[in-house]
Amino acid sequence: MGLLKGAGVDVGRLRTDPAYAGQVAVQLYGQNLVACASVAWGMALSTGQIDAAGLLNLALSLQHQGRIEEAVLYLQVALENFPSAALHNFLVYAQLFRGEDFYVAEARAWAARWANLPPPAPNAVQPAAGRKLRIGYVAPRFAGSQLRQFIAPILEGHDPDAVEVTLYPAEAATEADWPAWIRVRPIGGLDDAAAADLIRADGIDVLNDCWGHTAGCRLGVFARKPAPVQVAWINFFHTTGLPQIDYVLHGEVPGAPDLSDQFAETLWRAGPVFSPFRASADRLAPVETPAKAAGVVTLASFNHPAKLSDGCLAAWATVLRNARNSRLLLKYRYYADPLLQETTRARFLAHGVAVEQLLFGGHSTGEEYVRTFQVVDLMLDSWPSPGSTTTLEALSNGVPVLAMAEDSVGGVYARGLLEAAGLPELVTDTPEAFVARALELIGDIDGLDRLRTRVRPGFDEGPLCDEAGFVRRLEASFRAMLAQASQVPAARAVAG
Repeated sequence: MGLLKGAGVDVGRLRTDPAYAGQVAVQLYGQNLVACASVAWGMALSTGQIDAAGLLNLALSLQHQGRIEEAVLYLQVALENFPSAALHNFLVYAQLFRGEDFYVAEARAWAARWANLPPPAPNAVQPAAGRKLRIGYVAPRFAGSQLRQFIAPILEGHDPDAVEVTLYPAEAATEADWPAWIRVRPIGGLDDAAAADLIRADGIDVLNDCWGHTAGCRLGVFARKPAPVQVAWINFFHTTGLPQIDYVLHGEVPGAPDLSDQFAETLWRAGPVFSPFRASADRLAPVETPAKAAGVVTLASFNHPAKLSDGCLAAWATVLRNARNSRLLLKYRYYADPLLQETTRARFLAHGVAVEQLLFGGHSTGEEYVRTFQVVDLMLDSWPSPGSTTTLEALSNGVPVLAMAEDSVGGVYARGLLEAAGLPELVTDTPEAFVARALELIGDIDGLDRLRTRVRPGFDEGPLCDEAGFVRRLEASFRAMLAQASQVPAARAVAG
């Protein structure tokens, strides 16, 4: 409560005035003080007067701290009392941080409850031979979101002589900077049925969901099957749970386990990576391993706090406990919350980690953000939910990333990123092997520095930066998918 008092909050009023508590929570949440906000929202709901927004906000504030079991409980209460597809999307996403089995079961439950619609009239599949392929992409926004570094190489690399591209964002105003030949059709003001009718009328051949079960998704549109081929990828590499979606796009990872039972869709391999990634224009010149000059090893994670599972934290703590000359920088906008910092310190302290070994960083952008990579010796990836953008940003800035890639969808994805960058030696498959490899790396700073010199070239010269090659494979894949849907051989079909 002292932190709330220090922020000018009337703590006594919090206990007696639910409306005031809710207002305070909204203000704190907007400042990324999610742990403090969860206290206020808890008080707002303590009177027993529950509402959907309050339960959702409390659940999200808990999720953003990594308190996943509590978040799931409140989301389940919200869904039971205020059923909606959108609320259920939040529950599906939260289950991902508990583990993939929980996520898959919830995604399938979402589909059974909200996507179990009468089958539409079959789409007339027009063979693509001799005409442009019509491709659609659906997301709330493309340019101003985490999609941009993935989708920009694709949209700018599509061949306008071979394909027609239509974006279906919530609003057109957010998408003004794409090539002029790309059509933008906003669907934010349309319900799912009307949006599906619009897409069907546009004659889209291959419709891509680029958002998954995250906030603002339009999976209800895909449930109405407005295109003969429907694909999910980019923002999500897990199943949507929808049988109406034909494929999930993945990269080829040699020796990966068969995980087809985790998908309602068919897995389609699009080459060595599932998407290219465009490095930030703010990248700085590579530097040598900072520990050589600093005399202390800086480990780091820039992943969302929800990804710091108990098992992952225990392994990281073992590394810190056995390498007292190391410290761990946890950087994410929610770590600006002093209460979240305290609870995170307590979690590590329970494993014998000295509090002075923990550092926290909040939100930053541009050059300030990329400069942070220059003080990091080794990035630690999380599990069971690995990093994606954060891993790719680290690699593109020349920082090695150590992963624990178990036999799971997330594990295979994490492994695929590192192998695509030419760094298979940074992939481990058990927590024990992760700890041993981390200690080996930070115990040989010269060796770690030699490894570091390979990271950025491996990223820049590998398939993650082969934008043109990926787009050619993607367009060929889309034609092959359409050919399968129409049972007409594709001239440029690729193995799916």
